[in-house]
Amino acid sequence: MKVLVISDYRSFHTVRPEAEIFIGLAGLGVDVTIMTYGDARYNSIFEQAGIHLIDFHPENKGNAEEIAFIRKTIVDGGFKIIHLFNSISSVNGIAAAKGLDVKVCLYRGYCGNIHRFDPLSYRKYLHPRVDMIMCNSIGVEQLIRRHLWNKKEKAITINKGHRLSWYAGINKHNIRQELGLDNASLLCVNVANNRKMKGIPYLLKAFAQLKDKEVTLLLIGRDMDTQKNLDFVRKHNIEQKVHFLGFRKDVLSIVKSCDVFVSSSIKGESITKSIIEAMCLGVAAIITDIPGNVELVKHEISGLVVPSRNSKELATAVLRLSEDRDLLSQLKLEAPQHISQNLNADSSIQKLYQAYKNLIEA
Repeated sequence: MKVLVISDYRSFHTVRPEAEIFIGLAGLGVDVTIMTYGDARYNSIFEQAGIHLIDFHPENKGNAEEIAFIRKTIVDGGFKIIHLFNSISSVNGIAAAKGLDVKVCLYRGYCGNIHRFDPLSYRKYLHPRVDMIMCNSIGVEQLIRRHLWNKKEKAITINKGHRLSWYAGINKHNIRQELGLDNASLLCVNVANNRKMKGIPYLLKAFAQLKDKEVTLLLIGRDMDTQKNLDFVRKHNIEQKVHFLGFRKDVLSIVKSCDVFVSSSIKGESITKSIIEAMCLGVAAIITDIPGNVELVKHEISGLVVPSRNSKELATAVLRLSEDRDLLSQLKLEAPQHISQNLNADSSIQKLYQAYKNLIEA
């Protein structure tokens, strides 16, 4: 089983769940070659796992030279499967595989922007040359199957699983002391690079309804402190309730010090990595019921689920955990166990191994 993977591994924590899948596959005897940037942070770990590396990553969709290089690599290496993990590698990799005896696999981790009437979709997920689409949630799988004309079974759910051990060395940062916060206040957090789909206005509206309660919100990430958000906070007199921390390198340590991760996303997510990380760190989760993310918790067992685009329900859920500390403790305890049992990295490795095996034997 010879597999060529094309992906960008220059970050570390962001790509860890994906990278560890291929390290696990190599451990099962799969002959894995990874085509990525030469300075990728994961390269030394790949090499230690016996994975072959090719210092290359396509930069332009439809570039003839890049397509030719990928095609030559497939032919010379005798690869049976190519797995393409981003938009540029998908377009160029599909073109490179034309007429070759190789199975083409893609990855999809976003729930949206695939349509039968969109010509661009036929350059990737709806291209007839694609043999398998690895979906990071059931919600993504269902979306793709709705738009595939035939062979709907090519879309399958294989989560990018996690391991609790990855987070064992994370120490709490005393963010309460840094910001001068009351120890009795329920400390909530949201981590994201602010985009419309994150639904931050609904989250701010929820905390405006809670301004007389012992609850505090930390917003971590780029572009959270937009003028619109700052004006809203001032208008509703909740400057002491909502803190904009911007980009922080110690984000996981801050999250571990919090009580609740509150997600207000309104669309587009598959399964949000920052929620999974928080749950692995023993932080309770309040999430909206959008496709993908809704799979992350069991309501009232390992987290709370509220309707999306509903600030009143968000506020009610936050207040509930503020007032019911026994339930909060239960959710904190169950959160990491839920991830370990349902989004486990070892399970992801086994599922992808079987999917590859099925492709080759088909």
